[in-house]
Amino acid sequence: MNRFIIRRLLQAIPTLFGITVLSFLLMLKTPGDPITLITFRPNATAEATEILRRQLGLDKPALVQYVYWLIGNDWVKIDVDGDGKGDVQGTRKGLLRGDLGYSIAQKRPVLTVIGERIPATLLLTVPSLIIGYAVGIVVGLLAAIYHRSWFDQFARVLSVVGSAIPAFWLGLIMIIVFSVRLGWLPMSGMRDITQPSSEYQVFDSIPYMVMPVTVFALGIISVVSRFTRTQVLEVMGQEYVRTAYAKGLRIRSIYVFHIARNALIPVVTLLGSAIGFLLSGAVIIEQVFSWPGLGRTTIDAVSQRDYPVVMGTVIIGGVMYILGLLISDILYGLVDPRIRLE
Repeated sequence: MNRFIIRRLLQAIPTLFGITVLSFLLMLKTPGDPITLITFRPNATAEATEILRRQLGLDKPALVQYVYWLIGNDWVKIDVDGDGKGDVQGTRKGLLRGDLGYSIAQKRPVLTVIGERIPATLLLTVPSLIIGYAVGIVVGLLAAIYHRSWFDQFARVLSVVGSAIPAFWLGLIMIIVFSVRLGWLPMSGMRDITQPSSEYQVFDSIPYMVMPVTVFALGIISVVSRFTRTQVLEVMGQEYVRTAYAKGLRIRSIYVFHIARNALIPVVTLLGSAIGFLLSGAVIIEQVFSWPGLGRTTIDAVSQRDYPVVMGTVIIGGVMYILGLLISDILYGLVDPRIRLE
């Protein structure tokens, strides 16, 4: 098992490297740049704009900018005034030395910006993942057990609806109904902004979590329930299940030890890949509900052309996805004794 984990981690290095290269090139090719947004004022001169561009290293070719982001620029002199002479020593240490740079818009380290937003994103995504898997597995099991019944039809409709309805549309509808019309739930945010930060408790966010967690969990429920139903129906047709019926075993024992235990093996492995998609799913939901998490920070960074923050979120998302796939492989080997990862 240890050799397998080490091998997969080594294989993940070029994958993560490729993600950073592709994301960096796409980011630089998008229209606009942070200098235009920063200097969008009447008294900004062309000379001041060029100085700022050279200070941020945006005057360099794309390959040079990527190298500086990767290994730092504290080993080079920056030509600030454009006279061909190095005036200022670089300060970046680069990704490989644990430095993601400084946010252009917020003037703070990227690690600080991301570190402040991750707890809010976890507060939204972790309950959604738990509820989505718990409800999805139960619904899928019952739909397969009561095959072609009214509950099976309901589960299939729920799966289709959860997959077809866009998260942003469902979120807006819920805001209109439960916040604007009925006034039952807060419209947006994570907590009451009139409350002092020192008095804030996690439980204070529960009313604000109801709608975004529901929208997030519905998408997970639709996928997990459909996949569970398919796996259970496939297992129910296996010979060892018919043999268990022929032996006269109790129905409950057959469902628990013969059907569910084997059908849920592929479902468990979905958990790892779902972890990798937590950030991507949170981007839309956090934007709709104004949730102050990492997803909303990513949207703001893209609109502001805050390149260091964008690349920092790309790194976080890539690491989460790779670790999620690794967890899937490990879980598959743990729950299925037939698999030998070595």
